[in-house]
Amino acid sequence: MVIKNVSLETVCGITSTLPENIHPEVAFSGRSNVGKSSLINSLMNRKKLARTSAQPGKTQTINFYNINDEIYLTDLPGYGYAKSSKEDRDKWGEMIERYLTGSEMLRAVFLLVDSRHEPTDLDVKMYEWLQYMEIETVVIATKVDKLTKNQRAHSLSVIKKTFKADEDLIIIPYSSETGEGRDTVLDLMEQVIENEKYYDEEE
Repeated sequence: MVIKNVSLETVCGITSTLPENIHPEVAFSGRSNVGKSSLINSLMNRKKLARTSAQPGKTQTINFYNINDEIYLTDLPGYGYAKSSKEDRDKWGEMIERYLTGSEMLRAVFLLVDSRHEPTDLDVKMYEWLQYMEIETVVIATKVDKLTKNQRAHSLSVIKKTFKADEDLIIIPYSSETGEGRDTVLDLMEQVIENEKYYDEEE
């Protein structure tokens, strides 16, 4: 998939109505300091498309990025930021759930986990919930450039074991610094577009 143009089209807050998009959507989810904004910038080959911050939990909205007028990348608020109030965490959780259950164009969720650490309880709960809702899920192990070859192999094994996932689970090692994993993620997004075109033609 070649990124020809990308723009932030819709921003939804806690009380906003979700957009009725005509193109398929793929959502990116993960805890607050997992490196999601950096990954999105790397993926789209834009330096400041998604705002990065030294303060985790900065993204408090659902941001819809229109890519090539073919697909939407949906940036979900990071979960689990300890310094935010419980009330705010609950509201963000409700907003995320409302999108994941309410969007008619959502086709897959890319769940980001930090490769340097074992998935958190919240990561596990998110993965299990996505499986329960039968939402196509791909795991992205971020910051793999920080690991040695042996550490990386161990990390991917721990992620799969912690999630109690079967062999079909796709785990993509990703580095926003080196671009490793970028082509794989873009290829999967291209598959979503092609599948959508196929089903549209069948109808």
